[in-house]
Amino acid sequence: MPRHTAVAHRGARHRRQSIVRGLYLPRSADAAAGSVATYGIPMLVLATTDSLSLTGAAFALEWIPRLAAFAAVGSVVDRHGAATVFRLAALARMLVALAAAVALPALGGGPGTTVTVMALAAALGMLTQCSYIAAETQGADATRAAGDRGHRVQSVLLSIDQVALLAGPALGSLLLQQAGASGMLTVLAAFSLLGALLTPHRTPSPKLVPVRMRAGLRVGWSTLRSLPALAWLVAGLALSNFTIGVLQAAAPVIVVARLGHSNASLGLVWSVAAGVTLVAVAACRRAIDRFGLWPVGALCATTAACVCLAVATAHTYGTYLVLTAVLMAGEGGLTVVLRTVRSHLIPAPVYASILAVTVLLLLAPYPLAGALVALTPPDALGHAITACACLQAAGLAVAFARLRTRSLVLLGPTTVN
Repeated sequence: MPRHTAVAHRGARHRRQSIVRGLYLPRSADAAAGSVATYGIPMLVLATTDSLSLTGAAFALEWIPRLAAFAAVGSVVDRHGAATVFRLAALARMLVALAAAVALPALGGGPGTTVTVMALAAALGMLTQCSYIAAETQGADATRAAGDRGHRVQSVLLSIDQVALLAGPALGSLLLQQAGASGMLTVLAAFSLLGALLTPHRTPSPKLVPVRMRAGLRVGWSTLRSLPALAWLVAGLALSNFTIGVLQAAAPVIVVARLGHSNASLGLVWSVAAGVTLVAVAACRRAIDRFGLWPVGALCATTAACVCLAVATAHTYGTYLVLTAVLMAGEGGLTVVLRTVRSHLIPAPVYASILAVTVLLLLAPYPLAGALVALTPPDALGHAITACACLQAAGLAVAFARLRTRSLVLLGPTTVN
């Protein structure tokens, strides 16, 4: 083997090892901790308070701080570096979880326990959001460094998130049943500590555009408006997320009330969907290598829109399960496209601030979707889903049409060396 070829192979191997050690492993530990927190804490609240209303409130308390913290967290990451914020958030989550693991057995029930678990839900929600924004920023740095192979980085990161989504609820339930609240919180703390320890120490690069915390949302919004391609993609996916949120909120009514199946059957739907999404993300990685981002994204958008229209008319559990899995697979492919485009288009100095705005816009439709389902009579739910599916199809069609007309080099075929 020629000397320069051997050196190139060693360099490529070193880069792969570096990204696995410095990005994928910390992200895996953090995703596991975040998933256990997101799905395990409401179960913990139910186990300790025996209150369905408090369980729902705990889930809301996990998400309200996340949505409220986007602008501030993005600004902090831009100012102090993603690795620093990620490490500090993971360590703080570890300390909060350990403190609760010690306090809950000592309290022994009553109002003190209720206050503790509700405060735990809010604190873990906030800290999980901090580590998520920091981790996404690190993933964007790696995507830019990978050049035309950036979508491969994003497909791996999305696969990590999907595995955590698949395993988190089951792991949280198992730990709570077998080891109790303290055992579950201790494992959550261990994942958080592992993520902090695995994160390499990096010196933050100097920021060309220093962002004040109070101005983070304004800077992110104005910069997003200056990137029409990204803005159109975010708008289309926000409409798509509204439809997905309606389907998720309506799932218990469809599966339990209309189709006559149990809550366990509903859980199976989302587990199968997560597994199929993993396969779809891997397939999208190879397809993007061959055909480029735009064709694959357009195919995923078309699949999601068509399947969503069909879900509204599903009359059997098997049909509903298959259609939901295909729908979520299409959404997984769209997420790979979004993350790759976002990583290449957003300027690095203000990446976290703009990321915070884009994620906020993508998550904001979910509470609106829940309100729509709550206000819609069960008999009219199918019509509401059909209307949302038409809105989703129109939004995605306009978004990808605008991306196509702008003829971005990024959205063309990907060169594979």
